[in-house]
Amino acid sequence: MMEFIKQPMAIERRSMELIAPYIEGLSLSEAEKKVYSRIIHAAGDVEYAPIIRISETAVEEGIAALRGGADIYTDVEMVRTGINKRKLASFGGAVHCRIQDPEIAAQMAKAQGVTRSLAAMRSFGAALTSSVVAIGNAPTALFEVLRLVREEGVRPACIVGIPVGFVGAADSKKALAENRLVPYITVEGTKGGSPIAAAAVNAMLYEIDNSRD
Repeated sequence: MMEFIKQPMAIERRSMELIAPYIEGLSLSEAEKKVYSRIIHAAGDVEYAPIIRISETAVEEGIAALRGGADIYTDVEMVRTGINKRKLASFGGAVHCRIQDPEIAAQMAKAQGVTRSLAAMRSFGAALTSSVVAIGNAPTALFEVLRLVREEGVRPACIVGIPVGFVGAADSKKALAENRLVPYITVEGTKGGSPIAAAAVNAMLYEIDNSRD
């Protein structure tokens, strides 16, 4: 019978050991290495290493906000599901997602002719200030958050913007990386997705407290 690692934390440690050579040549802080590693781990793809983009203070600002009890606002339920909500709650924060809210679908998205993800992020408005925003699916949601930043003075502590796909994803992430108003974590091109966005958030949570329960 084939021998294999059975203990969850041992599997994680071995995974991080295998990922380490792919990021060791990059100029990263220890906390940034954790974000890179968890993104690559979640994707199962070391080709993420050269396309991850993190602004200078993003991880530091994100960790500080989460440690202080900041809430997280997501575009879709898959991101919300992937975030360690028990860990977040231990710091006083909660995760919010309104994409399944009937009001969003019936009154905002349909009436305004926009996606539910965009309408959901628009509905959060000023509540996004000082929060961590995590977008892993909808480019329209990221474009809307950037509009709120640019036009309405909303200032999240950190935007984790990693939508996936062939229509708008690369452009929305490029716009995020070009913004100079809010710290960000993103990846270039069409790659991304909800598990990747959740992994980046969890990396910051585990940097505060790496115990698991």
